[in-house]
Amino acid sequence: MNWLRRLIPSIGTLKSKSKVPDGLWSSCKKCDSVLYVPELEKSLYVCPKCDYHFRIGARKRLEIFLDNNSYKEISPNLTTKDPLKFKDLKHYSSRIKEAEANTGEKEAIIIVEGNLDSINVVVAAFEFRFLGGSMGSVVGEKFVQGINAAIKNRKPFICFATSGGARMQESMVALMQMAKTSAAIQRLKKEKLPYICVLVDPIFGGVSASIAMLGDINIAEPHASSGFTGRRVIEQTVRIELPDNFQTSEYLLNNGAIDMIVHRKDLRSKITGILKKIHKN
Repeated sequence: MNWLRRLIPSIGTLKSKSKVPDGLWSSCKKCDSVLYVPELEKSLYVCPKCDYHFRIGARKRLEIFLDNNSYKEISPNLTTKDPLKFKDLKHYSSRIKEAEANTGEKEAIIIVEGNLDSINVVVAAFEFRFLGGSMGSVVGEKFVQGINAAIKNRKPFICFATSGGARMQESMVALMQMAKTSAAIQRLKKEKLPYICVLVDPIFGGVSASIAMLGDINIAEPHASSGFTGRRVIEQTVRIELPDNFQTSEYLLNNGAIDMIVHRKDLRSKITGILKKIHKN
């Protein structure tokens, strides 16, 4: 077998000689294309082959949306408590600590003041990696404080919503945030300040039934999934077969649930154009 070893190096040797840095390549979940990460970043994390919109974190979202990646965070130090001492397979407090460690965030939403093409705005961005972007008491409170800042300073409010819904570990406290945030949005509208919501894949549950669908203008990224509950639950409940594109942005647009679908590269210019028409600084 000596001749074979001379022709074929050991697997261990091949691995040790590899000089390709980790994280340099990524694959598209839709078309399986292998993509060069620096080029993917330039395309705002949209596949150049099939136009699939990759999921991106809240900080990255703010970075590509606001002028010069510059903003001031509102209520950054609010943290979640565990009033019910909830435990499933793990304690709720343990899940919060894990989410903080994995994301570097203190909660599932970030609220900031910044500029969009020199227009002063308040922006909310959900972080789906933090417990599925679920809405609990702190998410609701931060959102309301963002609304308060928008009203005080006469600024439009923009929300990038992606979530699995209300946070079950907080029970009725979480469900109450639907009413709390909805009431805050109505106060914003009474002040004649714009509220624009962008639906980002995925967006479900209590957030889709409150924050996400109450915009003066409701926008969605292409092929984003949105609904109150999942497709399989609906099919099993009503005993009918749903369309293949059910709960996608395209389905929602065709059925009048949203106003428009906007490609990620066009979001800045589209929302800027809307604000220049409906808001006076």
